[in-house]
Amino acid sequence: MQSDLLLPEYLGPLVRNTIFAGHIRHCLQTESTNLLAAQAASAKEQHVDAGSEGEVFLAEEQTAGRGRAGHSWHSERGSGIYCSVILRPPISAPDALWLSLISAVAVQDAIREVTSYSADIRWPNDLLLEDKKFCGILTELSSEAGRVRHAVVGIGVNVNHTSFPPELSDLATSLRLATGREWPRLDLTAALLKSLDREYRALLRALSGPVQTPNRFDHLLKRVEARSSYAYGKEVHVDEDGGYSGVTDGLDSRGFLRVRTRHGVRMVISGSVRPLPRRPDAAGY
Repeated sequence: MQSDLLLPEYLGPLVRNTIFAGHIRHCLQTESTNLLAAQAASAKEQHVDAGSEGEVFLAEEQTAGRGRAGHSWHSERGSGIYCSVILRPPISAPDALWLSLISAVAVQDAIREVTSYSADIRWPNDLLLEDKKFCGILTELSSEAGRVRHAVVGIGVNVNHTSFPPELSDLATSLRLATGREWPRLDLTAALLKSLDREYRALLRALSGPVQTPNRFDHLLKRVEARSSYAYGKEVHVDEDGGYSGVTDGLDSRGFLRVRTRHGVRMVISGSVRPLPRRPDAAGY
């Protein structure tokens, strides 16, 4: 349907007063919106407008969509939201995990606003409906001397997909499959960008405080923890350092997930987290 194309002339009026207003680019097909955004961000750093941010890259289809750890992202034409944004926060690379976490909260808010359904956040960058993934977030950084020059935040949302390849069918879902009806991608994209603008401004306020304050991200941390069933008390397997299992125990001050194991608390830095079936007699670790 032509009116459901994520065109700047349709989307622009819906995101007025956000950092994304006037910066929306759209194409019918691309290899990856993250790649488009990264190329644009790097090119701008050679010119006087290197400090600008808020450019949005949208595609109706990706031929080589990417997720974390080199995984591919199924990007069916006209069925999902394939979106990447350029941000330039005054943040250190070790704190940049907050960009993925606030983006997850933004997606969750947008889904609730438009559909009234509540999604779950699986640390750090997946959103689930009925325990299946329908949204993934990929944040890629360009940094220098420990500071972020720019960040590209890619967000892929399965909206109106009716099926998935066999290797994904047990793991993935879409809003349509989970709710039994189609949803307007334009409204969802506008809600997402407005939510992301709000969350990003909250992050910037936290960053503007004294650098030495250890709890400056506390309000963000508590919001993420409250939105995720994975934050506390979830038995999980972590695909990191050879793999290990334990029970989640909240986030640390940088947003990393703590997992309580038989040998003490471990911090998940970049590994994938998957739930383990909990035994009826399990007492935890």
